[in-house]
Amino acid sequence: MKGIRQLAKHLDISIGTVSRALNDKPDVNEETRKRVLAAAEELGYVPNQSGRSLRQGTTNVIGLMIESSKETVENSDNFFLGLTGGLQSVLARHKLDLVMLPCPSDEDPYEYLKRMVARRVVDAMILSATQRIDRRIDLLVKAKIPFVALGRSSSGGNYTWIDLDFEGVAASAVDRLVAKGHRRIAIAAPSSDINLGYVFVDAYQKSLERHGIPYDPKLVIRVKSSEQGGYQAGHELLLLDNKPTAIILIYELMAIGLYRRLVEAGVVPGRDLAVIGFREEPRAKFLQPALTCFRMSLRDLGVELAETLLATMPAYAKFYPKGARNTIWPLELVPGESDAFLLNS
Repeated sequence: MKGIRQLAKHLDISIGTVSRALNDKPDVNEETRKRVLAAAEELGYVPNQSGRSLRQGTTNVIGLMIESSKETVENSDNFFLGLTGGLQSVLARHKLDLVMLPCPSDEDPYEYLKRMVARRVVDAMILSATQRIDRRIDLLVKAKIPFVALGRSSSGGNYTWIDLDFEGVAASAVDRLVAKGHRRIAIAAPSSDINLGYVFVDAYQKSLERHGIPYDPKLVIRVKSSEQGGYQAGHELLLLDNKPTAIILIYELMAIGLYRRLVEAGVVPGRDLAVIGFREEPRAKFLQPALTCFRMSLRDLGVELAETLLATMPAYAKFYPKGARNTIWPLELVPGESDAFLLNS
C-alpha cells in the first residue's frame, strides 16, 4: 500500500481511484486512467502482484514440471524450448505466465509436486515424463488443480492428456523395415519406468505379430535416454549372437551415440544395419548417412497443450469451446538414407 499511497498523493486523487485505474476497472474515467498509468510509469511504480494474487486467490501462473536429470536435460532442451514457444503464445492471450518447475534427479517427483501444490505457486499444471503409475496425477486430481499431462499413464482415472503417437511410429517403422526385407528388428527402449516405453514396446510387439514375426525379448535393448544410451545400445547390439539387421530408436539423441559405436566396430549404418530414429533433432542432422526419422511441430504441440489446459479451467473454458480432450499427436516419417538398403537385394 505504501507505493500506491505515494502515487495517489502525487496525483492528488484517492487511493481507490488509483487502484481501480491500475486494475483497468470500467468505472474510471479514461482521462484519469491515462494520468494514473503515466504517473505510475514515471515514478517506477509496479503493483504488488503477490498481494493481489493472495486477495484474488489466483497466481496467473501456469507450471510446466520437467525432470532435471542429466539425461533428460541433454535430450529435452530443444524439445521443451520448442514446446514453450507454443505454450506462451496461447497463455499470453490471457496475460498468464509460464514457469518451468525442474524436479531434481535426486528427489521424488511426487514429493516435489506436493511441495509446489502446498505453496500454491501456480494455478494449473502441465506434467511431462508421465510414469506407468504416476502418483502426481492422483495428487492433482485429489487437490482439484487443473492440469494436462504430456503423456498417458495408468493412474488418475479420468484426466486430460496429450501424447505422441508412439503406436504410429512403431507401426510405420516396422512396416517400412519389413518391406525392405528385415525380420530381425531391434528397438532401443528407455530403461526407466516412463510410460512411453511401455506403449512403444507394446506397439512394436503388435506390429511384429501383424507381419507374422515372432517377438524376441533379446531385441528390446533398454538404455538411458541420451547419446550415451545410444552408444550403449550399439554396444549391446554388437554382442548379440544372432544380430539384428535393423534397429528403431525411441529417443532423438540416441542416434548420435549409436552411429559412433557402429563406426568404431566397422559397421556402416544404412549399409550393414538399417537405423530409424525418432524425432528430427538439429544436432543429429549432420549424421551420415542421413537419418530416417519422424517430424512434428513442437510449437503446434505447445499450442494444443495450452488450449487443452485452459479448456479445463472455468475462467478460460469459454474461449475454447472444443473443450478438454485426450489427443494422440501425429508424427510424419521423413525418409533418409540410414535404412535405404534392401536386405534381399
